[in-house]
Amino acid sequence: MKKREPVSHIMTSHLTTVNVKNSLREVREIFHSKGIRHLPVVSGDEIVGILSETDIRRLSFGSTFGETHADADEAVFDMLNISQVMREHPKTVDKDETIREVAETLASAEFHALPVTDNGKLVGIVTTTDLIKYLLEQY
Repeated sequence: MKKREPVSHIMTSHLTTVNVKNSLREVREIFHSKGIRHLPVVSGDEIVGILSETDIRRLSFGSTFGETHADADEAVFDMLNISQVMREHPKTVDKDETIREVAETLASAEFHALPVTDNGKLVGIVTTTDLIKYLLEQY
């Protein structure tokens, strides 16, 4: 196992991002169509927040009461905006931090994805799934 490998080797660098002007309906569709679970929220190159698929699911009554509450779900999505749902000022990691350092951060945190930056500019995202895949490659 490589001891000092930087997180940039396992991060996702072809990012899908949103900004605070996107609607929650758009965010929900991106999660569904792209098969991803985390979306950085940006203003230009600066990361201002992060949304998870779980954040969006928490807004839905459908999972609790079945499809009969779809209208209520749509009303909630229309009433709220990204700024009200996202985690503001998420913890980030530098692209040169080691995979081990990032794994330690994720193991001690209550989230499953970290935006990766280079001099403050968003360049990727690393998730617990990326770490598991990396470990599997080692064996």
